[in-house]
Amino acid sequence: MSDILERIIAVKREEVRVAEQSAPLEELRLAASAQDLRDFVGALRAKHELGEAAVIAEVKKASPSKGVLREHFVPADIARSYSEHGAACLSVLTDVQFFQGSTTYLKEARAACSLPVLRKDFIVDPYQIVEARAMGADAILLIAAALDTAQMQDFEAFAHSLGLAVLVEVHDRDELHEALTLKTPLIGINNRNLRTFETSIDTTLGMLDEIPGDRIVVTESGILARGDVERMRAAQVNTFLVGEAFMRADNPGAELAKMFF
Repeated sequence: MSDILERIIAVKREEVRVAEQSAPLEELRLAASAQDLRDFVGALRAKHELGEAAVIAEVKKASPSKGVLREHFVPADIARSYSEHGAACLSVLTDVQFFQGSTTYLKEARAACSLPVLRKDFIVDPYQIVEARAMGADAILLIAAALDTAQMQDFEAFAHSLGLAVLVEVHDRDELHEALTLKTPLIGINNRNLRTFETSIDTTLGMLDEIPGDRIVVTESGILARGDVERMRAAQVNTFLVGEAFMRADNPGAELAKMFF
């Protein structure tokens, strides 16, 4: 586990401790039960059935490695732009300290369109899963580098019990083998090296031979141009999670359409 990931996890545990004092779990469960759900996996499959790329378009203000990506950051406008230009789903960063995200950003983005939404954060406690449902998320991210196999299995089962889809993210073959013990069809391969922060889409391509055909491979990070998309689609990778390339564009949705359609 990289030093920055260890720091992030420590911060997350403290955030959960503080949150539990202000919003007890049972209170959150009531809020969660009042939220509607959108079919995250179904939205991706619908694009595949049309022969199109399924794009999980990210609403992301900043990152630890690149700093602020978008100064004029209005989540509702970004979400509408994505929706109008063919995105299948949204991913919204809710981490405050490292990515300048917010739970409010997720709520605003989801309210602005009809797309299902992934809560992009570092899940280390079941509390955060109920919290995700309460804020209106339709899916959560589980990061194999941050969790052991038993934790991922437990968190997935809990998320599914709440109706949430699960995207499990891996960086190498060892993590992939752990992720494949889960039931979710969504296997995210992050092309960014957690230690060097360098990206290479060969990371995704190099693991395809170990992924069963009934799983949906989601390639993440390093998809910056149409050539990257074409290379992935030629290898039968048709699901993409993209943020940086869109966030740096004047019109995020138009950039999405330019890259994918």
